[in-house]
Amino acid sequence: MIIDLRSDTVTRPSQGMLEAMLNAQVGDDVFDEDPTVKVLEERLAKMFGKPRALFFPSGSMANQTALKLHTNPGEQVICDRFAHIYNYEAGGASFNSGISCKLIDGNRGMFTASQVKEAINPDAFYYAKTTLVEVENTANRGGGSLWDFDELKKIKSICNEHGLGYHLDGARIWNALVEKSETPKQYGELFDTISVCLSKGLGCPIGSVLIGDEAIMEDAVRIRKVFGGNMRQVGYLAAAGLYALENNLERLAEDHKRAKEIGEVLGRLSYIKSVEPIETNIIIFELNNDVDETHFIQSLDKEGIKMIGMGSGKLRLVTHLDYTDTMQDKFLSSLQHLKL
Repeated sequence: MIIDLRSDTVTRPSQGMLEAMLNAQVGDDVFDEDPTVKVLEERLAKMFGKPRALFFPSGSMANQTALKLHTNPGEQVICDRFAHIYNYEAGGASFNSGISCKLIDGNRGMFTASQVKEAINPDAFYYAKTTLVEVENTANRGGGSLWDFDELKKIKSICNEHGLGYHLDGARIWNALVEKSETPKQYGELFDTISVCLSKGLGCPIGSVLIGDEAIMEDAVRIRKVFGGNMRQVGYLAAAGLYALENNLERLAEDHKRAKEIGEVLGRLSYIKSVEPIETNIIIFELNNDVDETHFIQSLDKEGIKMIGMGSGKLRLVTHLDYTDTMQDKFLSSLQHLKL
């Protein structure tokens, strides 16, 4: 038995999802003729209360398109220093859009409205022009941390006051919605653009969707084409997304429950230095200084358990729909009996 806790992207389509994909009606999406992708886009746009949505092959491409739509070369986006758009999208903000990132030193990937206000550059020709604020919910490097919705509303007020765009990297927004009993339309009312991922947590093999207001989304298809993201019979993948929204959304609560159970066990182990607060499906922890990280990972790998290091002495575990109760029992037992 292989227990893969490296990410919630390691899942494989279920039989039901495969059948939905097999039976999908498809057409050439470049000609705007794929009926299933249209259904997915329309459903997600309606869910978030927005007029437009567009299917993408990856979350990074959806985010990069949003940055491009909101900015011009030489401008600046405000984001947290742990933000995915800054750390894990291969420098795409500068390469694709010619913009810089103004990094906020937040708390577990989250920041406050007052920090945003302080980060806005003065209106002088020798500063980069601040034009966009980006937040990530849940925050990956914050350990799946959850934003306070009232703080997000305060940031929106700052954006309105200064004429700034507001983008949500909602790769794991589904986890936030389930854990806090919030609604997609609440987020749609706040943000100009929202990217949502179907392959994190929901079990799809591929796919993200960018959702937004009519004016900002007008050039989205063109930017996707520039980035090489236009696809043909993409309805087979869109069908997986539709199946996931019907069947795999509410069960995210199970992933959160297992993650918290893992955190409780880790917190009792003598070789663990610290465990960050666990709110959703991501566990970030540190080993004691005298425990070699590589040896720790290799020791678990020998037992068929996979995880990754995040750098700076931190390790990450992510629960997901292919991680079962039987796997949970074995993993917790392995942690408690590990010889280092």
